[in-house]
Amino acid sequence: MVVVKIELTKRQEKIIDIVKSSGPITGENIAERLSLSRAALRPDLAILTMSGFLDARPRVGYFYLGKEMYGKKLREMQVKDYKSIPIVVPDQATAYDAMCMMFMEDVGTVLVVRDINDIKTLVGIVTKKDLLKAAIGKQNMSNVPISMVMTRSPHIITVGNNESLYIAAKKLVEYQVDCIPVINLIDNQYELMGYISRDTITRIFVELASIHSV
Repeated sequence: MVVVKIELTKRQEKIIDIVKSSGPITGENIAERLSLSRAALRPDLAILTMSGFLDARPRVGYFYLGKEMYGKKLREMQVKDYKSIPIVVPDQATAYDAMCMMFMEDVGTVLVVRDINDIKTLVGIVTKKDLLKAAIGKQNMSNVPISMVMTRSPHIITVGNNESLYIAAKKLVEYQVDCIPVINLIDNQYELMGYISRDTITRIFVELASIHSV
């Protein structure tokens, strides 16, 4: 088995040093020492917690663990083994079609696809926020093409089918999205393979914690 070493940024190393010397310490106090906002530190604290370097307790703060268990496990796990079946609509659909699909499937994101050479290709992504913006404009959603409200490829945050769950989790945190499409790049086209959501990562963390009694 190949052991993958987690590479930390200089800021993350400083955070660990602060928590080592002063923990338990709140995120606000860490941010104050680094002359940064709490929001600016949120992705770093999330990554360090996921990687097992730090842990946090409500009303207590962050403290140092000195372990890489979660990070190592997430790097060993591949996206393709944990992806979910995507909820999709064709690119000829309307905003109303996407809204109905969201309610029927109880999801917050719908992926837009087009069949190209018998390959289900990702061309866009639509969230509840996108549909809300369109609805506020008092437009008839049945007359609004899905292409008018979706975020288009290649401006979509994606993760490769063979990448690690650590990469997927990191992107979820860094870009503050609820889910990431899983793709396979073929001739500069995004073949849609599935998706990874925050719920997926949370469930895996619960399973890891249960197995390792952490």
